[in-house]
Amino acid sequence: MTKKHRCGWCLGDPLYEAYHDEEWGVPVHDEQKLFEFLILETFQAGLSWITILRKRENFREAFDHFDYKKVAKYSEEKIQELLQNPGIIRNKLKVRSAVTNAQLFMKIQDEFGSFDHYIWSFVDHKPIQNKVENYKEAPATTEISDRLSKDLKKRGFKFVGSTVVYAHMQATGMVNDHEVSCFRYTEVQ
Repeated sequence: MTKKHRCGWCLGDPLYEAYHDEEWGVPVHDEQKLFEFLILETFQAGLSWITILRKRENFREAFDHFDYKKVAKYSEEKIQELLQNPGIIRNKLKVRSAVTNAQLFMKIQDEFGSFDHYIWSFVDHKPIQNKVENYKEAPATTEISDRLSKDLKKRGFKFVGSTVVYAHMQATGMVNDHEVSCFRYTEVQ
C-alpha cells in the first residue's frame, strides 16, 4: 500500500491529519459550520491551530454547538460561566467577541440573505485554486483577506484581522492551499 502524500503542516499528529484529510479546504456553505469556523479562528488568534483542534469538542459543548442564534443571546451570567470553563480558551475579550460576532453574523444574514452568500462573494462564489508547492510558501494574508477583514471590522466584528480571515478562507475552502502534491489538492477542487 502506498502512503498518501499530505501537506507538511499536519504531519505527525493523528488529530491534525484527520482534520487535514476530512475538513481543511473543503468548501463550506452551511451557515452553522461557517460560524463555527469563524469563532474557532477568532479564538485561535495568537495560538496554534492544533491547540484549538484539541479543544474543539469542549468549544462545541460550551457554545451550544455553535448555534449562532443562541450565542447571540448569551447573558452576562453565561459569559461568566464560559470564562470559568477550563476546556476552552478563557480569554475575556474573545469570549465576549463570540457573542458580538454572532449578533453581527445574523445582521449579515439579514442584509445578504445568508452569511454564505456574503463571505463567498469575496471570491466570486468559487474557490481560488492556488498552486502551493510547499505549505511554507502559502501566504498568511492576501488582498482578498485584507478586504474581507476590513469589511468585517467595519461591521463591528472582533478578532478578524487579515491573518485570521485568511485562515478561515483556507479552512472553509474559499481558497485551496493544499500542496499540489497532496492527495487532497484535486479532491477539494
